[in-house]
Amino acid sequence: MNMPTLEERIANSTTRVVKIVFPNLLSHQDYMFGGTALQWMDEVAVITGTRFCRQRLVTASLDRIDFKKGIPAGTLVELVGQVLSVGNTSMQIQVDIYIEQLYSEHREKAIQGKFTLVTIDESRRPTPIRR
Repeated sequence: MNMPTLEERIANSTTRVVKIVFPNLLSHQDYMFGGTALQWMDEVAVITGTRFCRQRLVTASLDRIDFKKGIPAGTLVELVGQVLSVGNTSMQIQVDIYIEQLYSEHREKAIQGKFTLVTIDESRRPTPIRR
C-alpha cells in the first residue's frame, strides 16, 4: 500500500463540525461569546492536526483571529479546519466558522483564525512530525 502524499494527508485531515448556537451561549449583547468560539476553534484545530500527523499535539499560539460577524442564537455554525503548513515540529492550521440560518440558504464566514500546534512526545517535549 502506498503512503499518501503530503497533499493527500492535508486534504484527508480537513475537519468539519456543525453545531447550533443555543441561548445559553450568548453574551449580554445577544451574540455567542467569543471565548466559546475560540474553544470550539481550538478543538477543531487539534482534531485537524491529529488527523494529519496522528501524534500528540498542543496549541502553541493563536496567530490571528478575525471576528467578522456576530453569531446570534438559533444559528447553525460550521467549523472548518485545514492544515496550511507543516514544519519540523509544528504546523499551522486555519479554522473558519461559517454561519447558516436554520430556515434559509444564507451562509457567510463569521470568524477566521490561525493556530500553531506543536507535536510532543510522552515527556511533553517537542518532537518531529512524522513524514
